[in-house]
Amino acid sequence: MSKTFRPYQPDQVLLLPPALGDWVPEGHLSRFVNEVVDGLDLRAIEDTYAEEERGAPPYHPRLMVKVLLYAYATGTYSSRRIAAQLEDSVAFRFLGADNRPDFRTISDFRQRHGAALAALFAQVLRLCQKAGLVKLGRVAIDGTKLKANASKHKAMSYGRMKRAAAALEQEVTALLHRAEQTDADEDRRYGPEQRGDELPAALAHREGRLKKIRQAMAELQAEAQQEAHAAGRDPRGVEPADEAQRNFTDPESRIQKQGRDYLQGYNAQVAVDAQAQVIVAQAVTAKASDVQELIPLVQRIPPVLRRRPQLVLADAGYWSEANVKHLERLRIEPFIATQRYKHTEALPPAPRGRRPAGLSVKARMARKLLTLKGRAVYAWRQILPEPVFGQIKHARGFRQFLRRGLRRVREDWAMICTVHNLLKLYHAVA
Repeated sequence: MSKTFRPYQPDQVLLLPPALGDWVPEGHLSRFVNEVVDGLDLRAIEDTYAEEERGAPPYHPRLMVKVLLYAYATGTYSSRRIAAQLEDSVAFRFLGADNRPDFRTISDFRQRHGAALAALFAQVLRLCQKAGLVKLGRVAIDGTKLKANASKHKAMSYGRMKRAAAALEQEVTALLHRAEQTDADEDRRYGPEQRGDELPAALAHREGRLKKIRQAMAELQAEAQQEAHAAGRDPRGVEPADEAQRNFTDPESRIQKQGRDYLQGYNAQVAVDAQAQVIVAQAVTAKASDVQELIPLVQRIPPVLRRRPQLVLADAGYWSEANVKHLERLRIEPFIATQRYKHTEALPPAPRGRRPAGLSVKARMARKLLTLKGRAVYAWRQILPEPVFGQIKHARGFRQFLRRGLRRVREDWAMICTVHNLLKLYHAVA
């Protein structure tokens, strides 16, 4: 007797029209995103359409926000891939109510409302706080380098720019002289009526390169003068260091050291709460150094959560006496490493007895971190931000910014951190 199978009739017509929600299981992430976004305040986006009468009616902002948040939560960041999911994925079609905005519409929405989308970070963070996922007892600060949408091979140092600009100026001058000679020869041969105003291809190419290099040099000079002014020095005549670089694809990105390698990118920062690894503050900078990012990051927490953390933990990249003193003035106890230890290097023995008088700020911090209590508290620094970066980079595949420019990169990082917290909330209540 032959084996029987369950009925399989791909062309079967449904007797009743199905609801899209029937295809999505209870407890599915898309249902959670749908419910959360319905409770968010989207007036910053909706109000921009109040007086807009041109063209066809736009897609509803809640539809677009739901689709974008779910896309980021499932590791889909490209507008084209999101548009494809709106056709192929049941969950995306459920959130879009079977509307299918194309990739350009998705891209334009993200571009137009980038600041309002970034501001959703605060709303979702407050939801996490209400759910008991944020306590602000211990908060760890850390940064990670993320690749920009640019190649490091498209960067040029200021010293090389000066040499290239001088060489290009000579080439342009020579080509212009040659063009003038050609014009004169043709005038003699064919008469003065020929236009002859088209730039030779070689000249146009070199003039374009020269213009870009001059613009990059001017920007580097302006930055050097601003830094001199901020340091209290006379900015007049200040020149950038020959090593200062500018990338021609994304001029606001910088060379960043990542382990033993270097990448063209940005320095993404987070402050992570110990209760449930919720991100309580986030930022992005083009600067490779972390030391100046600690205080601004800590200051972002109270306006959203109405409280300051009790302890702040950070590695040696954030060490400075100014950071320690500032945190102490805010009545936040700092645990900031004063030096880096290799993984194979044994720590010095824990100090005993009373703390000696007259120790410097750095010596006092180093001693505190070597005590048994200090070691136990500081150990939280490693188990808070690093898993967060692992979840973002590996679990959700966000290793590179797709958009260019510091403003757009900051908007995207805020969305990434918003989704991280949204997933923490989802797993806590699911």
